Amino acid sequence: MSDVRGTWIGSLGILTLGCVAALTLGCARDATADASAGSATAEPASNEEKDKTKGQDGEDKEKKEEAVPVEVVALERGPIEAVLRFSSNLEAELQVEVHSEAKRLVRELLVEEGDRVAKGRVLLRLQDEEQRSALAKVKSQLDKAEREYTRQEELYRQQLISEQTFHDATYAVEQLRLAYADAQRELGYTEVRAPISGTVTTRKVNLGDQVQIGQHLFDVVDFDSLVALVYVPEKHLAEMRTGLEARVLPQTAGAAAHTGRIKRIAPVVDPKTGTVKVTVDASRQAGLLPGMYVDVELVTAARTDALLVPKRAVIYDNDQMFVYRLDAESRVKRVFIEARLADKNFLEPAAGLVPGDQVVVAGQAGLKDGALVSLPGAADKDKKEESRQASDAGGSGTVEKASL
Repeated sequence: MSDVRGTWIGSLGILTLGCVAALTLGCARDATADASAGSATAEPASNEEKDKTKGQDGEDKEKKEEAVPVEVVALERGPIEAVLRFSSNLEAELQVEVHSEAKRLVRELLVEEGDRVAKGRVLLRLQDEEQRSALAKVKSQLDKAEREYTRQEELYRQQLISEQTFHDATYAVEQLRLAYADAQRELGYTEVRAPISGTVTTRKVNLGDQVQIGQHLFDVVDFDSLVALVYVPEKHLAEMRTGLEARVLPQTAGAAAHTGRIKRIAPVVDPKTGTVKVTVDASRQAGLLPGMYVDVELVTAARTDALLVPKRAVIYDNDQMFVYRLDAESRVKRVFIEARLADKNFLEPAAGLVPGDQVVVAGQAGLKDGALVSLPGAADKDKKEESRQASDAGGSGTVEKASL
């Protein structure tokens, strides 16, 4: 009986140990499962945080401002002129057509085109035998009448002839004197003379030609009377004055500029064109010829020490003008300006800019006030600086490692 009780107690103890072991094993499996579940839950959370961080970095990159590449120049002082430009043909104020005043044969031709002649010089001679004969005849009659007049005058003083007889003698002398003058004039017509001093530019007659009364024979031009006529808009009339400097530029290749002056200003405005005729004196200048096509520049104002703004830096907005000035931190500022003087390439602003200011001359299209800009070579300079810093940092790490 005691053996049976001992056996039962031993079996009960073994059963109890088995239950305890099974219970312990189950708890361990539950703990492992919970840990796995917790790890699985933690991993998505970690991925979510990574995605969130990545999204924020993308937004930061999108929000980062990009610099606009531009070119700038520094403003300097220099000379500038306000110029009105026109085109015109040179013409001589003193130019005449020489015509024949007699119907005769050309006997002698004394000048050619290009010859300079003085006023009164004989250009050609016509046949004159008939005129010389007529002159001699009238001269003989006049001499006889004058002798008769002298005799009649003495008799009239002595009251030996009537007053009527004396008056008839006086009338005869006067008529012969008039006839003599006519004969001299007809003889003079056989010599064609220059009416002005100048240059023979055209010859329209040949030796032996039979010329008619009024026939065009020569053109004579005074090159010292060259002028250019320009028509200035009436809004510039206040800037015009006699003696104002002008430049005359022939369009012939290699031709030098010539100086001129305003000679006359018309007193009226053409109502059809709204312009005023201005005569520019270009006389006594070698290389200028009548009929030459020239550009005329009227210098209305000039400054020797003006602040020069390149016109390619200027942006026009309706009736306003402005430039972009480079300020601190590589940003630009819009500066409105008014032109005081302007020439072909530059203008002088009335205010707003000073020497040394840097203005944008390329890349300003679409630029806004306060925009970030970059200059040519700035990016390469930054890359070189970063490379240098990285190189310095690498060299420092190598030294530290070596020292260790």
